[in-house]
Amino acid sequence: MASVAVLWLMSACRELPSYFQGSEPLARVNGKTLYLHEVERTAPEEIVGDDSAAYYRLYVDRWVSRQLKLSEAEQLFSASEADIEAMVEEYRQSLLIRKLDQYYVDRQIDTLFTDEAIQSYYNNHLADFKSDRTLVKGRVLRFPEGDRRTKQLLQLMQATRPESRQDLSDLCQKNNFDLLEFNSWVDYEEFLSHLPTLRHDDYSSLLAQSGVQQMRDNHSRYYFQLTAVRRAGEALPLERVSETIRRILFNQRHNELLRRHEEELRQRADAEKQIKLFFGEDEEQNIEK
Repeated sequence: MASVAVLWLMSACRELPSYFQGSEPLARVNGKTLYLHEVERTAPEEIVGDDSAAYYRLYVDRWVSRQLKLSEAEQLFSASEADIEAMVEEYRQSLLIRKLDQYYVDRQIDTLFTDEAIQSYYNNHLADFKSDRTLVKGRVLRFPEGDRRTKQLLQLMQATRPESRQDLSDLCQKNNFDLLEFNSWVDYEEFLSHLPTLRHDDYSSLLAQSGVQQMRDNHSRYYFQLTAVRRAGEALPLERVSETIRRILFNQRHNELLRRHEEELRQRADAEKQIKLFFGEDEEQNIEK
């Protein structure tokens, strides 16, 4: 009977059927009834006309299939009903407790962390932030081999004054020279990929040089400089782990807040004599054994 009702509903006119516009039940399966108001609560506000009718029909069809499967499951697994009820109750309790915890977290937790707090955690847990690869900061300049400004470009690369760095940038932009500034930490392999290097060769010796270094290929000359280096096995830079530290500090505050709330609940319940433990010291010792 249920499947016949669904087929009748799905063959109705394109506009929302009158059957969907009253308070009558929409479908019935093995004594369980689906009413219009139950579907209305789930319908998106933006759907109208054909889309609305299609949504109602699909909902009814899925509801019927769900009820048929539930009926079969109840018959097959009736012997496990007590276990299922216990699981449902456990889930209900867990859900309520999570909602309670979230309620107090949303009301009380402070999500702001000072730079000093982040730096302090970083300094005290350096061993937890070991890098598995070499990271660098630096810059790479590429320009045509034999260019008449070779010496000028080298001098600008070696200069430390902010004005010289700007002069270098302006000169490269004017002449379409490639100037890459790695002001944030990158993998050393990525830095090397912008130089005429071979994939399987070892370039670790370059890491020890702080000045401007040079390379060339058939068409270009390269000036490059490593301004900061963190080798594999050393602590990751703070910039790389600051967000991780924020999450750690947040979780610490979150757990501490919930711990305090549980203590307050216990103290209040003890004061109001809401808790009765049905064992004494002897029984407690036996339990511990």
